[in-house]
Amino acid sequence: MRTLIRTAIVAVVLGACTTSTSPSNETTPSGNQAIDWSPCSDEAEEVLLCGTLEVPFDYENPEGGQFTLSLVKHPATQSSKRIGSMLVNPGGPGFGGTAIAENASAYLSSQLLEVFDIVGWDPRGTGNSTPAVDCIDQYDEYFAIDPTPANEEEKQRIIDVSMNFADVCEEKNTEILPFISTNNSARDMNAIREALGEEKITYFGFSYGSELGGTWATMFPNTVRAAVLDGATDPTADYVQSGLNQAEGFENEFSKFLANCASDPLCAFHNNGNPRQAFVDLMESVDVQPIQVSSDRAPVNQSVLQTAVAMAMYSSASWPQLEEALAAAQAGDGEGILALYDNYYQRGIDGNYGNELEAFLAISCLDDPGPQTVAEADSHTPKFKEIAPLLYPGFVGGYVCVFWPAQTDRRIEITGVNAGPILVIGVTGDAATPLASTRKMAAALEDGRLIVVDANRHTGYGENACVTDAADDYLISTQIDFSEKLC
Repeated sequence: MRTLIRTAIVAVVLGACTTSTSPSNETTPSGNQAIDWSPCSDEAEEVLLCGTLEVPFDYENPEGGQFTLSLVKHPATQSSKRIGSMLVNPGGPGFGGTAIAENASAYLSSQLLEVFDIVGWDPRGTGNSTPAVDCIDQYDEYFAIDPTPANEEEKQRIIDVSMNFADVCEEKNTEILPFISTNNSARDMNAIREALGEEKITYFGFSYGSELGGTWATMFPNTVRAAVLDGATDPTADYVQSGLNQAEGFENEFSKFLANCASDPLCAFHNNGNPRQAFVDLMESVDVQPIQVSSDRAPVNQSVLQTAVAMAMYSSASWPQLEEALAAAQAGDGEGILALYDNYYQRGIDGNYGNELEAFLAISCLDDPGPQTVAEADSHTPKFKEIAPLLYPGFVGGYVCVFWPAQTDRRIEITGVNAGPILVIGVTGDAATPLASTRKMAAALEDGRLIVVDANRHTGYGENACVTDAADDYLISTQIDFSEKLC
């Protein structure tokens, strides 16, 4: 359920989408398809059903090619109590939703599993849906690049790497790049609903899933039974403002981490009560002399260090791991930092990566490419440095969307008009989707209702009984008796 933030090359941020006119009550052409479900495995403890659904590249030209969406269904455990289907999305953009259905009990309460078929799908261009975006095999060359160039040669290196990434993506994915926007994924949701044979359907979206859900609810309001948007972004923010929102969120959480460490002599990165200065010193040190972990991997430089910190800020449960990794890096051992970096980019034990980051960039650059030139992108660096003095290098200096080949398909303005009440969940200490952003999502919706969860983590469902019960009650009954609730 993580989102991806900017690194030196990642010049896009979750939720950084400008708005345009909303096509209210839009419909998708119905192919009268039904999903042919079959058991995913004969050996699984739970009966999971797998299926596929064909959807057009371009809904205005349905004969011009198609995606085959991969779907997994976790059937309601109490069939006599079944309400219907619940579509689920874990965020990104770029992460596949089939994982939620496959691990439904880890994401959702038993109350929801009793009454809903949990239906997850890998959105177009992602996961096991085909064709899927596939640009590169190894990440270090592109994402472990120095984010703070000291001269024009180093700066040109960043530009060249960004341009090369965009060129490789275009070469390998020319056919599909124009069609994997959030708008088209929302149309796919309606196609899935039709294929399931349900007049109205329920939705639960985490992180970027809030943007996707809000887009769907705006485009197809009459098909919304109930919707929860957990860890919601600011739908009114443009590319730059979305980046600033996230930079401030991660900076705030990292400042909390450092304050906690400063007050605890047992913190591995305590540094006589001044871990903040120790981090500044470490950033300078790895910039001058990166820490080599192995001969076949990029060394721990500022980019790798920033990414490791970002990974740990998704939940305070990761803070002890970061303490140890920072302390080890001070002593010249970068293994712990590299492990967090690898976790962030979903590197497998075999050294391979999924396509989450490629899909993230491809979708985000379509939804809103942001600055159109390198100079324009660089002009915002002072704002990021002011708002996030420790972590700003992780949010600037990326130019992939500047060079992105596909024409923009800007995400529509999210309003949720005529969709009924929609539950929005925000968390006080959410780095990736700060509470201020979540409040703006609730305000943008015609009937947005807000739950505020007091915690240091990304997304709030499952943090305590208060938020879980409130969300469950609404999803089951479709009724909400509050405008805002604190959990």
